[in-house]
Amino acid sequence: MSDSLPPPVVAFTKRDLEEAEDRRLAIYASRAARATRRYPLPDEGKAYDYRTEYQRDRDRIVHSRAFRRLKHKTQVFIPFEGDHYRTRLTHTLEVTQIARTIARALNLNEDLAEACALGHDVGHTPFGHSGEKVLNRILLGQEPLVPIEPRVAALVGGFKHNYQAVRVVDLLEKRYPHPGLNLTHDTREGILKHTGWRRDFPFPDLQDEGLNLGSGGHLEGQAVNWSDEIAQQAHDLEDGLALVSEEKVLELPIARAVVDALGASFRSAGETAVRRAMLIRGMIHLLVTDLITHSRGNLEKWLAQRKVTTVDEFYAQRKRLPASLVSLSKPGERFYLELKEFIYQHIIHSQVVSQHDGRAQLVVATLFNAYYRNPRLLPDWVLIRYKELAGVPYLRDLPLKTLDAELASHYTKKPLFLRCIADHLAGMTDSYAVAEYDRLFAAYPRHPAGMP
Repeated sequence: MSDSLPPPVVAFTKRDLEEAEDRRLAIYASRAARATRRYPLPDEGKAYDYRTEYQRDRDRIVHSRAFRRLKHKTQVFIPFEGDHYRTRLTHTLEVTQIARTIARALNLNEDLAEACALGHDVGHTPFGHSGEKVLNRILLGQEPLVPIEPRVAALVGGFKHNYQAVRVVDLLEKRYPHPGLNLTHDTREGILKHTGWRRDFPFPDLQDEGLNLGSGGHLEGQAVNWSDEIAQQAHDLEDGLALVSEEKVLELPIARAVVDALGASFRSAGETAVRRAMLIRGMIHLLVTDLITHSRGNLEKWLAQRKVTTVDEFYAQRKRLPASLVSLSKPGERFYLELKEFIYQHIIHSQVVSQHDGRAQLVVATLFNAYYRNPRLLPDWVLIRYKELAGVPYLRDLPLKTLDAELASHYTKKPLFLRCIADHLAGMTDSYAVAEYDRLFAAYPRHPAGMP
C-alpha cells in the first residue's frame, strides 16, 4: 500500500470556472478564457489550477509591494492628521466595491473589474495629485525649482499616474524572473484607461502591446472608470464636510434629490453623523443606479445596431468600443458635474487642502532637485538599478577624482537617469518622502539614516 495521500477533490477547476463564466455572463462581458499575457505562466509545481486569469491578476496585485504602499499615500487629506480620512488604499477598496456592484448588475466580468480597480492607483505619487502635478512639471522642464536643460527635458517625457501604474505592473514590481507582474492585457488596459489618457501622451517605454490604444476600453474598464469618479466625489465630500456647512451641501441638486427620496427617514435622523452618512450613500446609490440603468440601454442599442448576438461577434469588435457605453445619463451627468465642481470650490481649493498641496509640491520638487544635483544622495538600490539599465559603473565604486566627470556625462544629462529618479519618487509613501526630506534638509533630523 502506498503511503502517499490520495489527490484532493477540487470542486471547481479553472476550466469549470471558465465554462461557468460562459453560461452566466452577458455576451458583451470579457471572458477570462480569452485573456492573454506577455509571458507564459510557469507550472511552479502546482497540482491544481482553480483560478481564472483575472483572479490571478487580482491576487498578484494584492500581494504586490506597490499595492501595500497605498496605505500611506494621501487621497486628499493627509492621513496622519486624522484617523478617518481616506488613504489611497481605502479609496481603492471603495472603488473596487462599487466596480463589482456595477459589473454584477450589468452581467460583466466581476473578477476583471476587481483586478482593474485594485490596480488602478498603484502608480500614484506620494501626496496624491499634488505630487503627480509637480513631478509632471519637473520632467517636462517646467518647474523652476528643478532647472533641467530643455534639450534633456524634451527627451524625458511627462508623468501621469495611470501610465506609471502600467509601468509599475509591467516593469518595476520584482516578484518573478521576468520584469513586472505579467498581468493580462485586459487588466493592464483597464488600469491605463481608468482615467484620462491620450495616445500621444509623452510617456516613454510604455509597452502598448494589448492596450488597444485605439479603443475606448473594454466594458469592465469603463465601469472602473466611473466607479473611481463616483467613489472619489462621494468620499472627498465626506472627508471635507468639516470645511463646508451642511446647509450649503443640501442646496446641491443631487443632495436635494437624495433628501427627497429619503423623505421622513432623513428628516427624523437626529444625529449629524447618521444624517451625513445617509446623504453620502444616497449620492452613491443615485449615481450608481443611474449609471447601471443608462448603460443597459446603451448596450442594448449598441448590440442591436451592430447586430451582435454572440460572444464571438462581440470579440470581433471589442478592440474598438466607444468609451461611452458605460456612462451616466444626461441628468445623472449634471448631478455628477455639479457635485464635482462644488467639491473643488469648497474642499480641494480650500486653504487647508491648498496648504497641503503647497507643502507636498515643495517636498517632491526639493527631493528631485537634490537627487538630480547630487545622485550620491540616492539609495544604493536606485543607483544599482540605474547602473544595470544604463550600463555604467556603479557610482559608489568610482574614485572621487572621476566623480564629477561621470555625473556630467552619464547622469544629469541622461533622460533615463531622470526617469529613474521619477520612479523612485513616485514609489514613495507620504511618510517616506517626509522622512527623506527631513533627513536631507533638517539641521537636526528626527529620522535616522536608512529606511524610515
